[in-house]
Amino acid sequence: MHAVVLHSFGPAENLSYESVPDPEPGPGQVRIAVRAAGVHLVETMLRTGRKGGALPPLPELPSIFGGEVSGTVDAVGPDVDPAWIGREVVTAGGQPGGYAELAVADVTALHRLPGGLDHETAVAMIVTGVTTLGFLDVAEPTASDVVLVTSAAGGIGRLLVQYLRRLGAQVIGAAGGPAKVAAVRELGADLAVDYDEPGWQEAVAERLGGRKVTAVLDGVGGDKARAAVELLADGGRYVTIGSASGQPFEPDPQTVEERGLTVTNALLILIGRPDDGRAYEARALAAAAEGTLVPAVQSFPLSQAAEAHAALESRQTTGKVVLVP
Repeated sequence: MHAVVLHSFGPAENLSYESVPDPEPGPGQVRIAVRAAGVHLVETMLRTGRKGGALPPLPELPSIFGGEVSGTVDAVGPDVDPAWIGREVVTAGGQPGGYAELAVADVTALHRLPGGLDHETAVAMIVTGVTTLGFLDVAEPTASDVVLVTSAAGGIGRLLVQYLRRLGAQVIGAAGGPAKVAAVRELGADLAVDYDEPGWQEAVAERLGGRKVTAVLDGVGGDKARAAVELLADGGRYVTIGSASGQPFEPDPQTVEERGLTVTNALLILIGRPDDGRAYEARALAAAAEGTLVPAVQSFPLSQAAEAHAALESRQTTGKVVLVP
């Protein structure tokens, strides 16, 4: 089979598309003919050799990334019901190795695809959708909120905008560049702004006409997060859901105290919660099948995994990045 292999830590071009032996499922496992494999931002960090913080341990090399896989079961391991063969499945619990034409996963980690759900959407929701639902459970937005979502054109950001609009909240989606701003506007955000443009804060304040932002869901960090906090009303909530800029941000403690802000790191909360991942996965897949949450997917051929990593790192993608063998 063909797979994408990392032989040495470093830039995206270190990912090599090559022929490798077919994997064989072990006890309690199935083999999946991959139709879509998710690419995660964490994988781009691990590829560089970055470690520490909340990152998983670095893999042993050579390594094939990819735990988010959707496809068709084509073989089963010992003690696994052969009735699984031919079933359309998705999993976020695949063994490392999803950047490939064939991958193995524990049968206990599989979900059957809901009717009408395609593989690329399924693999987008199995992690991105789950994470979004987790963040929303932490943030607890209400219909009376004015919510500013940064990185609103990203995989999670787009789902947040959709959910908040259905909830009835007023939604401001901030993204970088005209194309991404247009995508956010199409999702139904009450206001879509380009936070790469000077004066975007003033545009938001003017459009709100005296109302204040009551909650910030920030997936960027850095200076853009700092600017977003300046738009918050006294007593507002700042919720960290990511740091796509690579510059983690936390509001100044004195500012927090003086303005009565609530600061929550949703990432740390989700990491520390008991693992109820399968329930979240089922919720996310059902929401996609029902059309309640519709992820954006940007697909790359498996052979272009290096290009996919480079585009994701430079924030040139819109929605969930997926590799298609």
